[in-house]
Amino acid sequence: MSEEGFENDESDYQTLPRARVNQRQSGLAWFLLGGWKVLCGSCCDCLAHICRRKKELKARTVWLGCPEKCEEKYPKNAIKNQKYNIITFVPGVLYQQFKFFLNLYFLVVACSQFVPSLKIGYLYTYWAPLGFVLAVTMVREAVDEVRRYQRDKEMNSQLYSKLTVRELLCFVVFFPGSCFIRTDQLDGETDWKLKVAVGCTQRLPADLFSISAYVYAQKPQLDIHSFEGNFTREDTDPQIHESLSIENTLWASTVVASGKNIARLDFGLLDLELNRLTKALFLAQVVLSVVMVALQGFVGPWFRNLFRFVVLFSYIIPISLRVNLDMGKSAYGWMITKDENIPGTVVRTSTIPEELGRLVYLLTDKTGTLTQNEMIFKRLHLGTVSYGTDTMDEIQSHIVQSYAQTQASGPKVRKSVSSRIHEAVKAIALCHNVTPVYESHAGVNGETESAEADQDFSDDNRTYQASSPDEVALVRWTESVGLTLVNRDLTSLQLKTPSGQILSFYILQIFPFTSESKRMGIIVREESTGDITFYMKGADVAMASIVQYNDWLEEECGNMAREGLRTLVVAKKCLSEEQYQDFENRYNQAKLSIHDRTLKVAAVVESLEREMELLCLTGVEDQLQADVRPTLELLRNAGIKIWMLTGDKLETATCIAKSSHLVSRNQDIHVFRPVSNRGEAHLELNAFRRKHDCALVISGDSLEVCLRYYEHEFVELACQCPAVVCCRCSPTQKAQIVRLLQQHTANRTCAIGDGGNDVSMIQAADCGIGIEGKEGKQASLAADFSITQFKHIGRLLMVHGRNSYKRSAALGQFVMHRGMIISTMQAVFSSIFYFASVPLYQGFLMGRSLSFKTFLIWVLISVYQGGILMYGALVLFESEFVHVVAISFTALILTELLMVALTIRTWHWLMVVAEFFSLGCYLASLAFLNEYFDLSFITTWPFLWKVSTITLVSCLPLYIIKYLKRKFSPPSYSKLSS
Repeated sequence: MSEEGFENDESDYQTLPRARVNQRQSGLAWFLLGGWKVLCGSCCDCLAHICRRKKELKARTVWLGCPEKCEEKYPKNAIKNQKYNIITFVPGVLYQQFKFFLNLYFLVVACSQFVPSLKIGYLYTYWAPLGFVLAVTMVREAVDEVRRYQRDKEMNSQLYSKLTVRELLCFVVFFPGSCFIRTDQLDGETDWKLKVAVGCTQRLPADLFSISAYVYAQKPQLDIHSFEGNFTREDTDPQIHESLSIENTLWASTVVASGKNIARLDFGLLDLELNRLTKALFLAQVVLSVVMVALQGFVGPWFRNLFRFVVLFSYIIPISLRVNLDMGKSAYGWMITKDENIPGTVVRTSTIPEELGRLVYLLTDKTGTLTQNEMIFKRLHLGTVSYGTDTMDEIQSHIVQSYAQTQASGPKVRKSVSSRIHEAVKAIALCHNVTPVYESHAGVNGETESAEADQDFSDDNRTYQASSPDEVALVRWTESVGLTLVNRDLTSLQLKTPSGQILSFYILQIFPFTSESKRMGIIVREESTGDITFYMKGADVAMASIVQYNDWLEEECGNMAREGLRTLVVAKKCLSEEQYQDFENRYNQAKLSIHDRTLKVAAVVESLEREMELLCLTGVEDQLQADVRPTLELLRNAGIKIWMLTGDKLETATCIAKSSHLVSRNQDIHVFRPVSNRGEAHLELNAFRRKHDCALVISGDSLEVCLRYYEHEFVELACQCPAVVCCRCSPTQKAQIVRLLQQHTANRTCAIGDGGNDVSMIQAADCGIGIEGKEGKQASLAADFSITQFKHIGRLLMVHGRNSYKRSAALGQFVMHRGMIISTMQAVFSSIFYFASVPLYQGFLMGRSLSFKTFLIWVLISVYQGGILMYGALVLFESEFVHVVAISFTALILTELLMVALTIRTWHWLMVVAEFFSLGCYLASLAFLNEYFDLSFITTWPFLWKVSTITLVSCLPLYIIKYLKRKFSPPSYSKLSS
């Protein structure tokens, strides 16, 4: 379907769920109901855009060895995870604190006490708690900042040695003009990828900066799998111009990207909810003040009295709320760090531990996070016989027997099991891009010409380098069964047989693996016989139509996939000299064509890919991290939706999703077909919408198209899936997916990864977790929490996260309950004494799972207890007003201690000590609070029975209600404890 046809097909478009568009209200109603917020936000956005205008991306010209010629300066290559610097620390912390209504409210109330007509109590009762809260916050932030600075300094001070010409020659002696580099900070893959230097830099006699040259590079792109540029050398006549692609490197050296990681400012959902509840309490406070002034009859300076009542009832919003929660968060962080069940866990951000217990989406990397990125060869299937890990010795004996027969009497015409195994193992040993590397043991002052002579070619000194760990696993397996890859360069490779004989092959052509073709091939000529053979291996979906007819391939591929193995189909085709010459002519002609070069080259290669002989099917397992399966099952049972975002290939990601049980065995998988325009995206979304309860697998390119045209529809459909796998994702796309979930679902997200390519995703999430792994410490340094193994996330979220949230919610509601009790008592006191705006308690007597449902329950409890305490004290007091203060305040202290006991779910001996210690501190303070208490009255029997009666009436009904609720409607977890 064309894009034009799609645009006009409105009936088809209706099949997709449309984004709900809220109709804007106009006029004053719109302004009062939130329009003012929209206008302020728009103004702030415009101001920020003007002050921090985004730099336009453009193509760059980089001069070698001449930084002064560069058009613009680039930032240092440094890691920076600090939030502030020395200048911005105090203003930054103050801004972060006072942007919340809670702290801003306390600041306004404290400042009002400088006005004599509004003064209610002593200044220290308002400013001392506020100063203490800010001091605690600043100390905590300063400690976190110092720790971040020390970690960054440790990473940035690491020294790197410059390779000498001799070392480079020793490293690439088998593969001149090339080197291996790692791209783990881009795509998360720790394998070494072969990069070829441009021609004019391959034979440089001296340093690269000794020549006059420059590189022209295209402007930065989101696609990390492609690159276009030119290399120009000016000190030759004529000038040399060479094109650059993703496969090139300028020289056999290492290139690091320039840039910085800047930490984000963290605050949790609990802080936002408390901020909203604070606004609701303030509204109730204003309403109560207006009622008091109205009952007064609006006489005299009623506006001043209104403000005095607002200050009097300011205990509804207790200032101790923030400091209690902050100290609680620090305690939660200490408990996480000291947990012996998750050793090595580090809390890098102490402000959001309760976020761990509120997560809905967990976005995880694959390589190094779910898997160890260590491949093990598990299965070889020849159609009639299958070999597993316990029968590999049989293959080895067949290989030994096959080469012994070949040396003795030549190959047989009839294919026996030994000859079939021999052909399969030989194909696996030849069809790859693996290079054997030998470490040098030469002295530092040796001559470069003798580098090759100093190499140790023993089996123990050999390592394999390749862009894919699958290929390394296959080559290691062929070595274990007797056929060893001992040497390789750009034009040839050598194999060693079990008897020690060296077999040489000339590499005529290589067809690399691409995500579109899903296969790779190689054409080799055997030196001893001159036979030309075309070997090919690839995914079963790509190879099924290429190989000759068979009745077992599809079934066995399905069996291996269900076991979580990564399958590869291996085939071959023998070519005559005439056939190869004809192919080479057509292939070279296609490579020189200007128009549709890629399509023409693919067509020529496909002319060879017909009726190939099926040799075998291989199964390789990517080892999972310890206890990945039970951990994912635990998280899924807890209601957390898990998305896997990886830079790996689609087939690999799908296999890992199955083997890790991210996708359960009985769930279908919908593989989103590649789309490139709006019409294709629309049709594929419709096809996906018709499926129910199936996991989604989508590539980064298709995701980009869907988000461009159908962002809301795609996210809505994807969120309904039990699991989502996004493959071939760039770091930018990973962060984009996190932000999309935050915008469209308003749920809390957590991102976990182990490499530098996961940093953007980790910092975009509400809660970031980094794993210290093979890819370095960048992810763990940039994260809020650092762990050593993926399995630790289960206890981190389910135990510490949930407990932190439950405790913070209970603590916040309890502190507000205390403030509301005091405000209720103040309201009763003022209403009885002619609505006077006089404080009940002065001076030292006053210091300063969460939802609206639980909040209202605590409000009702506070009103009931505050009323009982105040009315009981007024009814039972005898002659002096000071007796009212003594009875009500003592009953208030006892009620709060009993409410703490009522709220606690799990008792600890420290909690018992804290209860009695609090009571002891209050009794001891009576000795020096003569101004507020009549000591002779406190020590009498009437005082004790009156206080006991009031406390009993305020608390006993609540204990009875709690007992009846647990008796007739017990919580779900009580079944486990019973």
